[in-house]
Amino acid sequence: MTIESVTADGDVERVYRTNLSAGRAMIAEMTGGHVEVASDGAWVTTSDGRRFLNAGGYGVFITGARHPIVEDEVVRQLRTHPVGTRMFLDPAAARAAEMLSACTPDGLDRIHFCGSGAEATEAAIKIARLQGRRRLVSMHGGYHGKTMGALSLTAREAYQQPFRPLLPDVTHVAYGDVGELEAELSRYPGEVCVIVEPVQGEAGVVVPAPGYLLAVRELCTRHGALLVVDEIQTGLGRLGSWWGVDREGVLPDVLLSGKALGGGILPVAAAVCTDEVFGLLNRDPFLHTSTFAAAPLAMAAVCGALRAIREDELVPRAEALGDVLLPAVTSIVGQHLGPFVHEVRGRGLLIGIEFSEPGMAAELLVELISNRIIANFSLNSDWVLRFTPPAILTEVETEFLLDGLDNAAKTVGIRYQHS
Repeated sequence: MTIESVTADGDVERVYRTNLSAGRAMIAEMTGGHVEVASDGAWVTTSDGRRFLNAGGYGVFITGARHPIVEDEVVRQLRTHPVGTRMFLDPAAARAAEMLSACTPDGLDRIHFCGSGAEATEAAIKIARLQGRRRLVSMHGGYHGKTMGALSLTAREAYQQPFRPLLPDVTHVAYGDVGELEAELSRYPGEVCVIVEPVQGEAGVVVPAPGYLLAVRELCTRHGALLVVDEIQTGLGRLGSWWGVDREGVLPDVLLSGKALGGGILPVAAAVCTDEVFGLLNRDPFLHTSTFAAAPLAMAAVCGALRAIREDELVPRAEALGDVLLPAVTSIVGQHLGPFVHEVRGRGLLIGIEFSEPGMAAELLVELISNRIIANFSLNSDWVLRFTPPAILTEVETEFLLDGLDNAAKTVGIRYQHS
């Protein structure tokens, strides 16, 4: 059967069940069985012609889908030289690296491009080992990917248990607890690599107390630990600043980027390092390689994404939109779901609603889809529903999002009050 006949027959779900993932098909059925076929800006179109406002996408779409600047860059590269031989130097990679290093904190100038956030995490682990830091410390609730090394850092038993044994010498400490981190670092001076997120997205948008990231940096410096800050979800304007580290002036040894780095068109990620920690990879480029790392087509997407963020001033727009959305979301769910809401929290365009009742996050997610709004559940917290809308939202689209949330929250609230 050809792809065309599957699409024409409306048989996508059957192929998922027989050739892809039956579990994915089951989840799709629970959320309405929609098949997405097109996207543009803040909108996703399904096979039946319905349009959904995309306030989800797990942080990928800060520029929206198919932003014209990103699309133009990618199409131009596609028509000239999409994949390189890896024998010669590539101007697209050079341009992307120069543009990205200009956007990161001063001192982060060495870049390893790769295909996904998990790959960026793996690169950071290997860089840490090259620096003699064989012990890894991450935070409870942290999410850094699901490849074997990254999964060792992703502190959720449900994901880890089926794949044990994972990497040795990995410890998890409480997010936000400086004392617990210091105790761990003092046990192994000069041997540890710490990986932390400025805001924990998959844990349910957990925002640390002011000064936490700066305290982590100071502890790492004092105890000779390498600091990796995972900005795969939080970077490139998502928090209303270019990077989460910017708010406290923190310079990590390695900064991880991804998701939005591909401009909502291609999967791209990067580990951005100081000269010092990149040293061995700088001298021997064959120590850590990948066939499609820094492929010209992906590099064009990076250039387009960074251009779009700058030229459309999406970082301040994300901050301004967040200032509108967070109090509005808090008010709406407080009005309709007050007794069942533990907390609404967020920064910029990363907003989470934590419920006090099991299952409510999933119910609101489904009800939002009925109101033509896409949101996210949280991979490390079943109690939290998340919004990660693009920074290109217009005033009309913002009202559509809030009106849809109001209708969905009202429906779920009535259902729970009756039960």
